[in-house]
Amino acid sequence: MKKITTLCTLVLLSAMSYAQNAPIDFESGGEGAAPWTWEVAENETNPALEFVANPNMVAPNASAMVAKFTARANGNPWALCFTDSIGSFTFDATNNTVKIMVWKTRVSDVAIKFEEVGNPSTAKEIKVANTKTSEWEELTFDFSSVNGNTYDRMVLIPDLLARTAENVLYFDNITFSSGVTLNEPMVAAPDPTFPATDVISLFSGTYTDSTVATWRTPWSTASLSDVQVAGNDVKKYTSFGVAGIEPGTGNFVDATNMTHFNVSVWSPNVDTFRVKLVDWGADESFGGGDDTEDELQVVTNKKDTWYNHSMALSDFTGMTSKNNIAQIILSSPNSDGVVYIDNIFFNKEAASSTTSLETEVSASVYPNPAKERINVNTPNNTTVIKYLYRHLVAHTLHSYHRLLNDKRR
Repeated sequence: MKKITTLCTLVLLSAMSYAQNAPIDFESGGEGAAPWTWEVAENETNPALEFVANPNMVAPNASAMVAKFTARANGNPWALCFTDSIGSFTFDATNNTVKIMVWKTRVSDVAIKFEEVGNPSTAKEIKVANTKTSEWEELTFDFSSVNGNTYDRMVLIPDLLARTAENVLYFDNITFSSGVTLNEPMVAAPDPTFPATDVISLFSGTYTDSTVATWRTPWSTASLSDVQVAGNDVKKYTSFGVAGIEPGTGNFVDATNMTHFNVSVWSPNVDTFRVKLVDWGADESFGGGDDTEDELQVVTNKKDTWYNHSMALSDFTGMTSKNNIAQIILSSPNSDGVVYIDNIFFNKEAASSTTSLETEVSASVYPNPAKERINVNTPNNTTVIKYLYRHLVAHTLHSYHRLLNDKRR
């Protein structure tokens, strides 16, 4: 009987050692405040983390006590606090969604990082920006990409942005729960229809692709996997903060005669997408003094849909040369986003609407409503003109038929 008791005790202690001390609510008798220990770093004089009364005790956070962090004006943008009192635990499907409530006076990234002391190779950091100020907001961090990893330190960077004045902010209610299943694309991206003679393709099932040395540079933060969607080869990036693509020496893209850069994107949780093109110049080497680059950003208003982003090379105004494009850098503010990439190519004319009528375009139409005429402002994109024309004609015919039917009645 004694042996059985001893065995049960060992099993229980083992299970307890791999369960994080949570939820962290800073309440008396709860987790987070004393006897927990917190250290502050990279924050000039490193004022201690305080546990104070909730300054805004209303929904969604009506709890009594919260943590107060004072970010010094001369502290680093990455001023942080960390604790080892969270205990040793392993991420899995039951605890890989981490949530935290924040109260801040400005919008900036909040970073949560988990480390295993003595094993820095497994450290994982995710950044999510708050969208509200002077009120409580809950932020969600998906750590499913490190399922199976064990950690014993939690690091918080609550105001990851340069500052010129002292900034006081609060955080509370750090929880660990089962993850949310993200949608996956069920249909392939529509095939582009440009003549092959007008295209330089890097990744497409439609054209012969040029050589690409790497689809994930060593300095990328994203993880890469090659998957298939409805039988079509697709690049899938997870933890999608930055993904660097390099054709490699001898394979730089000469886009002198091209007019547009195209990429098809599908994502369940990324709606802001950036593309940077970097030309290494005539010396074909990085940092040679003749490098030029520029970055464009597009915002999609609907997730779970394939979008073909067609970007005019003339809009990359910072690139004075386009005949030695050595890097294509894809990025997003959502450092833990998931994106599926297809149809990366350069072409000679504006892209047609090869996705759906929801292909992202930027245009303004005025006045609205209009009686006799409308004005359209659009950045040299014939797609939007065709789109508006098609829908204007359809709307006019519909109204005409309704008028005839009304008269017949």
